[in-house]
Parts: sequence; structure tokens; C-alpha cells
Amino acid sequence: MMLNDDGPVLDDPVGRSLGGRHAHLARRLGRAATYLTEVATFSSVSADPDPEDWSDLARLLGPGAFADMFNCPAVPPPSWEPVFSMEGRQMIRPGDGRPGRTGSGSGFGSGSDTDVVELGADSVPEMLDLVARTEPGPFRPRTRELGTYLGVRVDGTLVAMAGERLRPPGWTEISAVCTAPEARGQGHAARLINALTDRIVARGDRPFLHVAEANTGAIALYERLGFKTRRPVTFRGFRTP
Repeated sequence: MMLNDDGPVLDDPVGRSLGGRHAHLARRLGRAATYLTEVATFSSVSADPDPEDWSDLARLLGPGAFADMFNCPAVPPPSWEPVFSMEGRQMIRPGDGRPGRTGSGSGFGSGSDTDVVELGADSVPEMLDLVARTEPGPFRPRTRELGTYLGVRVDGTLVAMAGERLRPPGWTEISAVCTAPEARGQGHAARLINALTDRIVARGDRPFLHVAEANTGAIALYERLGFKTRRPVTFRGFRTP
């Protein structure tokens, strides 16, 4: 079942985030935009880019730089070298976006040694280490500034996390969902997603996410938590001339 909610917003989540709630984290030139280098890799051009848009983005990024076009359907000029292409899907929660509960609750205030906690700037080294071990996707030293990031600690050690990434109008993307190998199978990812969804819905947004088509385990988890596929997407990266 394919869903089609708020098409113009969700069809360009990077551009709508850079032009809105993430404008303070953006670099812009003409109709091209990209995140600050230490925040995120994603770049955006206009919905119907012309050669000048691609030229502006190339100037923003610099020669021979990586251009992560996320799910932008437009293809850059032939002088841009393809780096990767990966099939995926965009998923949303139908209705009011409230979570379908699977596994443990949010963990806030439970008093256990595996409470869900908010991750601040002092947690960045641990977050980067967890990302390096689990490879959930692009994550940089200032990525946590995109939104709220939550984690699960066991005996003081960060073993799982998830956070907010793209934030187009009315929506917040859940991203960086990852669990250390030694802590898998304990429901941490579900708890984190539910906790984030509670926060997102409470402030009037709706949750969405992106996932690689090959990551069947994650897709199954998201479906159990109430997410439905909105549309297939293709993630692409290029290198500027």
C-alpha cells in the first residue's frame, strides 16, 4: 500500500528542511543549498534544476567534493561522477502518527539501569563510536544539532540511540536508529522510536523515516510500530567536477 501525504513537503525533505527549520545550519548559493560540513552531508537543488543550479551547488561544495543528493530525483550533469545509488523507501505513520507499542515503554522515569536518556553535546564521542560500530547512515560531529537524540544506557554505557534528522514543515524524520551488537534483541530500538514519536506528536509534527530496501529487519520493525510505506526512493551520491 502506497501513501501520498503532503507530497510537495515529503518529496523534497532536504530542501524543505534547509529552507525552513534548518536554515541556521545551511549554506546557500542561488537555489542550491547544503548543510554545514560537520552537521550533515545532504545537499539540495531546486525542484526543476537548471545548469546554473548545479554550478552553484558545485561552487558551494568545492571541486572533487562529495554531493549527497539523498532522494533527489534530478540527475546532475555528466561531469559529475556517480559515487553510489541505493534503493530505499520513505515511511510514515498514517493518522495522527501516534506509536503502536511494541516491546518496552519509553523508559523515562522508570528507575531502571536501561533508561532512555537525552543525549547532549558531551555524549557526541560515544554517539560517534556507536555509529562507527553499527553504520546506521551518515552521522557527523554536529549531527545531533538537527534535533533531539535519545539513547539507552546499560550500566552507564551507551548501547542504542535514535534521533531527529530532517524537519520539513509539519514533519520530523526519525534517523540514526542503531544498537550495539551485544545489546540487540532487547527492544531498545522500539523503545527509542516510541519515545521520539511521543515527542514529535506532542509538538504537533508527524514522524517519518527513510530506510534502505535491503534492510529488511528494520523495515519489519518499522511496520510493527505502525509505519507504512509512502513511496519508494533512490538515494544517490555524486562527486563534483
